[in-house]
Amino acid sequence: MNLRARIGKRVVFGVGATLSFAYFFPFFLVFANSLKLKPDILENPLSLPIQITWDNFQQAYIKMNFFRSLTNSLIITVLSVSLLIIFSSMLAYYLARTKNKPSKYIFLILVASMIVPFQALMIPFMARFAPLVSYNNRGALIFFYIGFGTALSTFLYHGFISTIPTEIDEAASIDGASDMVAFWRIIFPMMRPITATVAIINALWIWNDFLLPRLVLDEASQTLPLSTYRFYGMYSIEYGQAMAGLALAVIPIVIFYLVLQKQFISGISQGAVK
Repeated sequence: MNLRARIGKRVVFGVGATLSFAYFFPFFLVFANSLKLKPDILENPLSLPIQITWDNFQQAYIKMNFFRSLTNSLIITVLSVSLLIIFSSMLAYYLARTKNKPSKYIFLILVASMIVPFQALMIPFMARFAPLVSYNNRGALIFFYIGFGTALSTFLYHGFISTIPTEIDEAASIDGASDMVAFWRIIFPMMRPITATVAIINALWIWNDFLLPRLVLDEASQTLPLSTYRFYGMYSIEYGQAMAGLALAVIPIVIFYLVLQKQFISGISQGAVK
């Protein structure tokens, strides 16, 4: 048994090391090539920098209009995630505590909608909401993100709320608290781990999204992923500046994940997949 246990640990370690390498290698390539000159990238993109240059980051910062793009990304992501947390948590609480057929069917419809990809709805969706898009770009994009993100967020919250005893709600009701007061003052603070999970999942999706902002936003409202597209011309590509731009775009969301990773793991383990 000891031999089998050692072999099992080595196999698990080997698989984990392989997966870790496969995950971090693209990040290494992006950062390594962001420090190279263009001829060095074309000659061998997999090698370490021979001559380190920080000029790519300087040029990328200017071409991306980094501060404006960062501001747009922060506004869209923060507002979208905050509103998703508010609406999805309230909806999940109602569906989890209301035991009747309409609430059950609504939840099943939400779960079923998660399997429909945006690409299948893109053309009729944009044709239908074209007047709204032309009226308010960032506001329309936030509205769209709430619509597309509610299903998954509600599903995660619903699984977590189902693990919270209903006796807590009954005790709050006996003390004279309304459903809204009981939710925001008692239930919602208990959902901190799953709230972090919902925030991270939606923030990663919204921050890195390219297709929907490409369809909705104008030049003045472009986010960081859209601004990295400026390095790709019709006849040439500035590979070094593009890699530097990608590195600048991914750093804020990586920091956000590292700050909330413990809450994210806790939320997954305490009911997000139940």
